[in-house]
Amino acid sequence: MNIFRSLIGKVWHDPNAAEVVKISTGQLHLVRPGNVRSSRECIYNDAMATIRRVPALEHNFQLVITRVYEDGDQELLEDEDETDEERVFLISEELEFRAGQQDGEPTFIWRDLDGDVDETYEFVAQGTNEPTRAFFETCMYRAMYERKYRTNADNLQDADFEEFLWQAPQPKSKGKGKVTPKKATPKKTTHVKQEPSSPSSPRSRSSPQSPPSSQEAPSIPEPELPPAPRRASSSTYALATQPGLVTADAELHEAIDGRYTLVGVFTAKIVADPQHPFKYWLAASSNETALTHEINSDMNAQWARRMLALTWNFRSLERMHSCLLRFPTLAAYEAFRNAFTACIWETLHKVPFSKNKAEDQKYILIASEDVEMDDSEDGEEEEEEVLSELDPRESDSEPEDSEDEEEGEEDEDELPAAFKTGEANSQLTVGYKGNRSFVVRGSSIGVFKHEVDSVKYGGTISNITDTKGNSFKPKHVMLHEQDSKMVMMNADDPNSLYCMDVEVGKVVEEWKVHENVAVSNIAPESRFAQTKPEKTFVGVSHNSLFRIDPRVSGTKLVESQFKQYSGKLGFSGVTTTDSGKLAVANNKGEIRLFDSIGKNAKTALPPLGDPIIGIDVTADGRWIVATTKTYLLLVDTLIGEGKYSGSLGFDRSFPAASKPMPRRLLLRSEHVAYMNNDVSFTPARFNMGEGQEENAIVTSTGEFVVAWDFAKVKRGIDKYDIKKYEDHVVQDNFKFGDDKQIIVALENNVISINKAKLRPPNRASLGGSASLRRGSSSIVNAPY
Repeated sequence: MNIFRSLIGKVWHDPNAAEVVKISTGQLHLVRPGNVRSSRECIYNDAMATIRRVPALEHNFQLVITRVYEDGDQELLEDEDETDEERVFLISEELEFRAGQQDGEPTFIWRDLDGDVDETYEFVAQGTNEPTRAFFETCMYRAMYERKYRTNADNLQDADFEEFLWQAPQPKSKGKGKVTPKKATPKKTTHVKQEPSSPSSPRSRSSPQSPPSSQEAPSIPEPELPPAPRRASSSTYALATQPGLVTADAELHEAIDGRYTLVGVFTAKIVADPQHPFKYWLAASSNETALTHEINSDMNAQWARRMLALTWNFRSLERMHSCLLRFPTLAAYEAFRNAFTACIWETLHKVPFSKNKAEDQKYILIASEDVEMDDSEDGEEEEEEVLSELDPRESDSEPEDSEDEEEGEEDEDELPAAFKTGEANSQLTVGYKGNRSFVVRGSSIGVFKHEVDSVKYGGTISNITDTKGNSFKPKHVMLHEQDSKMVMMNADDPNSLYCMDVEVGKVVEEWKVHENVAVSNIAPESRFAQTKPEKTFVGVSHNSLFRIDPRVSGTKLVESQFKQYSGKLGFSGVTTTDSGKLAVANNKGEIRLFDSIGKNAKTALPPLGDPIIGIDVTADGRWIVATTKTYLLLVDTLIGEGKYSGSLGFDRSFPAASKPMPRRLLLRSEHVAYMNNDVSFTPARFNMGEGQEENAIVTSTGEFVVAWDFAKVKRGIDKYDIKKYEDHVVQDNFKFGDDKQIIVALENNVISINKAKLRPPNRASLGGSASLRRGSSSIVNAPY
């Protein structure tokens, strides 16, 4: 087979391209050899074939065959109760995919995995030229490779795909004993549960296939018994047994049916990827059983000194899992934690950890360890509570007041069809004076009125245009001057801002900020400036901080209050206190505190690594919450010792030896396993209101709204409540002046919920399925 590697181009590497390749014309047939009555059935007379990415599941693709309708055919659908418009097949070597010909036309054939062993689907690619056919076939084999080895197929040669080429079965032998025909392709190898798998691939082996495993799957053990180990694939075991940057014997546990179950004592290590710099693997091996998980932020790694344990999440093809390593000594725990922290920092920054200053290295290592916070209000630490760190079960029963909750469910006002069509909701901004919220949807903005424990749709501002009449989709919006105006950022014109008159529903002014300064974020002049007729506000670019005054002539950047820094700092967010002090975050994980614009920062916290996507501050400036993809960073800015003890980091610099140690707020890994999805937080917010003390933090991830009781967090009690929706949560925030009512923007709806409706995380509130949790350990099963 000739693999046209040059045709892959850029489409394969574009994560935003849902479709990799498409053949627009063809027919789909179901072939049943031996069926005299109907050996070849036409399923779709007109169809197209597409290779699509599986959303949110890297290295997985689908073969989708979609029925194509001619003009007039759609009218027939109105009379049908249901239609079969497309068929979807997960691309894997089990499909036994191959190419062929039918009456001179190219065809693609694969097994019907739901039918008999010899039944196949056949797509006849009518009128398809040879380059397109070859390109489609290449993409199929590439998708098989990536699914099997959990890594990209860049820079591979044709020979690396040979193991996926289908071979006709050998003919049955004659005589008394019949031999079952077998494929000549490699037998399915038993793999360790991993995400992703080892980077070792067929290209690094002399043979394109691994030795087949002769060991059959063990029966599912009773939940209280440890599962029996199985043999790992040769590539996984080879990686797991390489020399490690740090090595320690540790107990390996996996969360099964809500509790961590001991798998066994493994040799744990951190291994440098032999083929890619700044890429590392967490590995554990025992005899011929092993696991390898790539070290990255998506692991949701959490360190607990009290239990000398590391917990993390990883995804298999079926679901999310949670594992735990428990180290025998404090020395082994610290050595492993320090090496892990340095490695994950290097994966994010692509430079050696040793390049940091000695004091910054120490800060990053200490800050990486999660502050020990109790999970009970009375703080008692009896033996059973301590052991719960390794047996973190939550009640699987529904909350006692579940009926009341259903009766008092938040009002989901029916939205007009026009607002539900087109693009999904993308932004939420909650009003300060007008008792309204605004939701951006493409180039339109929905207006929602606040009522007691509910929101009501009030109308839509359609087709946002600039002053020249060009339509645009607001990149970021901010209410201004007592909700009478809305300041908008336009991704196509980063040097300008646009002012919309909210009552008129029209952009009335363009504010040119500066010819050479592109605005990346904006914030009010002070914490409650939006409740007042304040004209000025704050802006940041990738490397500068400045004030914007729409009243000045020409460009609106105030030159006397403009501070530009050398280098690419990548400022990603800015927030202000009630007195106008500023906190600025960047995509390296740094946080800078300023007492005013135009001066150097009073405090600069070293980067922990993960990009900060949002930042908020309490009105008095005492506390900052910064949001990364997988955790929230809570910083106390009070200087506790030294000459300026009692001052805040906005006004004075912290002593070099006593910089504030941030607390990481994370979702516990066993809860993430129940949620069955990666953590991806939206910017977290404190509740806010003039004269009110902040007592809650709200954020969201996927389909879940999450809230921490801030008063308890400050006392060292790690408690959060959660609520699941059927739709993806775009953004959420408290109603201004209310610490109970949360406005929630879903992709296709806007609702209000009382904070009391959120529930402690357990199987019921997280939507976990008991059937997915019971059974043998994923570490020793063979998912790939």
